[in-house]
Amino acid sequence: MSTPQESALGTPEVAREALLDAAEGLFYERGYQSVGMDEIRAASGLPLKRIYALYPGKEALAVAMLDRRDRIWREDLAAHVDLYANPDQRVAAVFDWLSKWLSGPGHRGCAWINAYGELGGTSEAIAGAVRRHKENFRGYLTDLVYAAGAPSTAAEAAFLLAEGCMVTAGITGTAEPAAQAKRALRQLLERATPQD
Repeated sequence: MSTPQESALGTPEVAREALLDAAEGLFYERGYQSVGMDEIRAASGLPLKRIYALYPGKEALAVAMLDRRDRIWREDLAAHVDLYANPDQRVAAVFDWLSKWLSGPGHRGCAWINAYGELGGTSEAIAGAVRRHKENFRGYLTDLVYAAGAPSTAAEAAFLLAEGCMVTAGITGTAEPAAQAKRALRQLLERATPQD
């Protein structure tokens, strides 16, 4: 017989979201290797049998969580950037959004960089999820820089500035690196040779 909490999580979609929410909270706060499946079971309210029916193991659950986080992260970023029409402002808006994201409550660095640092060398599935996220972000930022009339070298530099500010902010515990990266990007774009 199921508990009231399990009954509330009856549909596969609702159960999957509850499971991914629980896994994301635990993995992001404590890391992947230190979190056991019993803790995920307790946090999600799902029995282990149901968890393993949704995902065959912790690695598959972590990949699904990273992929879902990627989608939500990029949607939030795009919604902020879409508030601006001017191409230069749209590029700068990425760094404004990063500053807000990096200073959010409980921020513990980039979830994908953290995952790669912990498991990227031993799990090709985790490394793949991290690479997908980084390539998605690189492509989005490249499109914005191109729309602003800057060359491919500026797009690559913008991506490296963004990634560098995320790593530095995670280590220092401050969002200031995003503002510094925005200033560096502004100087770079002012000096960039327009596309042919």
